[in-house]
Amino acid sequence: MSDSIRVGVSSCLLGNPVRYDGGHKRDSYVVDTLGRYFEFVPVCPEVECGLGVPREAMRLVGDPEAPRLVTIKTGVDLTERMNAWAAGRVAELAEERLCGFIFKAKSPSSGMTRIKVYNDKGAPAERGVGLFARAFMDRFPLIPVEDEGRLHDDKLRENFIERIFAMQRFRDAVAGDGRSTLVSRLIAFTAGHKLLFMAHSPELARQIGRLTAEASKWPADGLVHAYETLLMKTLALPATPAKHANVLQHAMGYFKKVLTTYEKAELNEVIANYRLGLTPLIVPVTLIAHFTRKYDVAYLKDQAYLAPHPIELKLRNHA
Repeated sequence: MSDSIRVGVSSCLLGNPVRYDGGHKRDSYVVDTLGRYFEFVPVCPEVECGLGVPREAMRLVGDPEAPRLVTIKTGVDLTERMNAWAAGRVAELAEERLCGFIFKAKSPSSGMTRIKVYNDKGAPAERGVGLFARAFMDRFPLIPVEDEGRLHDDKLRENFIERIFAMQRFRDAVAGDGRSTLVSRLIAFTAGHKLLFMAHSPELARQIGRLTAEASKWPADGLVHAYETLLMKTLALPATPAKHANVLQHAMGYFKKVLTTYEKAELNEVIANYRLGLTPLIVPVTLIAHFTRKYDVAYLKDQAYLAPHPIELKLRNHA
């Protein structure tokens, strides 16, 4: 994988003093944990569109589908200014090859979901999207996005980070090294991610397989876009304990005949315990990885499913 995985982030989450009150919202998980693996591209819509620090607080008003951005005390409408800046900024970000974006929760510019939009009577409805966040997600619908609040949820955090690493591996695969064709690289990518795809959606995994089988019939640009779209659609679906357990049983089939009676019973037990919610996913995966090395199963050694992200992130350690 490339050394650098570039991820956009709301600047205040990095500890930069860009908030309306001159403060910041440094997030230790983003900075201290994810910062070890990602190269962050900071964005502060308010500062970058020319507003000062400190500045008057603002909020969204009107139609939640097309809200206006206005200052709270003086009622200055900043919508056109913010939208014009956002259009130019997302064009610039297209050159950054981002694999993800972490937004600031509840922000009228950068919040990605459930942002308060006030009606003409001053009553809020949590149905809005920040103006910059909307522009970004409209321009880059395939790039994984989350806000720092939702990253406190174990499952959302794991899925988000898994998609970021998968997108980087995909981009590395299609970029290639000049010694192999795009089709052959996609065939290898599909083979190495089969179990990971199955954990999210067996049906979409089959669709990826069919697309790969017909890859030689596609023009290069169309093939890359179609594959990336299907890839991100697949990985965005939740990987449930039942689907994980089925994948683990499938993996077990590759060395089932060489396992001792004790090893077979042990593996079946840890998979069953995981399915019941008694142990975290890391337990059966670690045992599968152990048997993969012990019995030198080449196919499983190449499976991204066994290590889709750095083990130090402990994303599979929750029950």
